[in-house]
Amino acid sequence: MPQSTVTNSGHCVPQEMNAMLPIHALYDLLAGNSPASIESIGFSPALRVLVLAPHPDDFDAIAITLRYLQARGNEIHLAVLSGGSKGVEDDYAIPPPSWEQKAQLREQEQLNSCAFFGLSPARINFLHLPEAADGELAQDSSNQERVRNQIEQTTPDILFLPSGKDINTGHQRTYDMTRKAVQHLGKPLLALYNRDAKTIDFRTDLYTGFNQTEADWKRSLLRYHDTQHARNIAVRGHGFDDRILNFNQMLANQLGLESPYAETFQAELFNADQQQP
Repeated sequence: MPQSTVTNSGHCVPQEMNAMLPIHALYDLLAGNSPASIESIGFSPALRVLVLAPHPDDFDAIAITLRYLQARGNEIHLAVLSGGSKGVEDDYAIPPPSWEQKAQLREQEQLNSCAFFGLSPARINFLHLPEAADGELAQDSSNQERVRNQIEQTTPDILFLPSGKDINTGHQRTYDMTRKAVQHLGKPLLALYNRDAKTIDFRTDLYTGFNQTEADWKRSLLRYHDTQHARNIAVRGHGFDDRILNFNQMLANQLGLESPYAETFQAELFNADQQQP
């Protein structure tokens, strides 16, 4: 009887199942001009996924896509690189929390949202990488090495992270360090960069459309990040959930989808020539 492994979603995936990326389909996608749905690519459930999140909450921004992959049986891992203390307003709590306490607040929010999502704590790693003087993730040789180690230890086939063409410094630095880390990984890897409200230059290759019921589920997930909800109300006059979902709605409109909401991704393929037939 063929052996199988149990993924973090509870699915049994036969070990002999094809765990290769659909290289030719991805080349065709990148050579064309029309975005395709994630569902149309036909990713094998045996492919392993790693989300590299510069801050707690970056996972949740693409939760519909990750939920789809997990439901199919793909093994999902999350690495949160920094504490994201800068994202918590000083007046969030009385007395004002320290930077360390802010990071702890955001870490707990991420754990709570992942519990709602259904991601095992065993698949979550908080790297607590040092931050620079600007309060964002430091881009130095030590952090670069730890990002590389995280990728090598997880051995993902698909990597999700924010786009580097973004005004958010943490997103930029994560993108730069990750691209350096995977250049000589020794195996093919598909990087999917997600677009958010701060992205300034983007090519949509893949998308996940979703309906109102799924949007309501995503809203519940986003509301676990209360520090970000409070900050968005104070700074922008609307909640964190509205900010993300309104943006998802705009993306679907731009693509002309029947679905009212969408998450979108730009694809980059690394080391494709190292995949064995």
